[in-house]
Amino acid sequence: MSELLAPRRHVVTVCRRLYERGLIAGPDGNVSVRLDSGRLLVTPAGMSKVDVREEDLVEVTLDGEVASGERPPTSELAVHLRIYRRRADVNAVVHAHPPHATAFAMVGEGIGPVLPELVWQVGWVPLVPYAMPGTAALAERFDPFLDRHDAFLMAHHGAVTAGRTLRDAHQRMESLEHAATILLAARQLGEVRPLAAADVAALMEARRKAMPDDVYPDRPAGGGARTEG
Repeated sequence: MSELLAPRRHVVTVCRRLYERGLIAGPDGNVSVRLDSGRLLVTPAGMSKVDVREEDLVEVTLDGEVASGERPPTSELAVHLRIYRRRADVNAVVHAHPPHATAFAMVGEGIGPVLPELVWQVGWVPLVPYAMPGTAALAERFDPFLDRHDAFLMAHHGAVTAGRTLRDAHQRMESLEHAATILLAARQLGEVRPLAAADVAALMEARRKAMPDDVYPDRPAGGGARTEG
């Protein structure tokens, strides 16, 4: 997808790709981008993302006030706002329910850097403890993780990815689900052997040079962390 696409068209395109790839179903998930004006363009509440049109999108301020749009904004607006307020480098956020990645969240696991591609594209994916979806309490649960991560699993809920562009955020969601699928298959075959710490460090150094403005995971290696949700 070209970053030259107008923001509204780009959001609609990502919504449909999330649906077509089975990362969301029904009214699940939400997408947002930061506009040049400083406002956010977000998906509306209650709509299947495959049906969302450009005119259905809602503009909101960083205070959460609706600036334009005929529909209410996504019920997960608080999470989006929390990320944008804390991360000036983030210009897009995607929330979805990728089946295999969400399965890890259901059993209380994050996903560590077990694949080179995951380290490069996403980094270590922490588990955000459970809080009621659509609440300020859930947004607050992200606080310990926001400064060091670009992707998050939410206990008993789903996944969130952030990026400098909507393309980055969307691709991270796809990469997260692909890695979770591979990791699940590997566990069925035998014990997962994580990347050596030195190999992870080398990958992260290459990532720093290629993407100097990105944030990086705070754990060097491992297959994930189990956390009470």
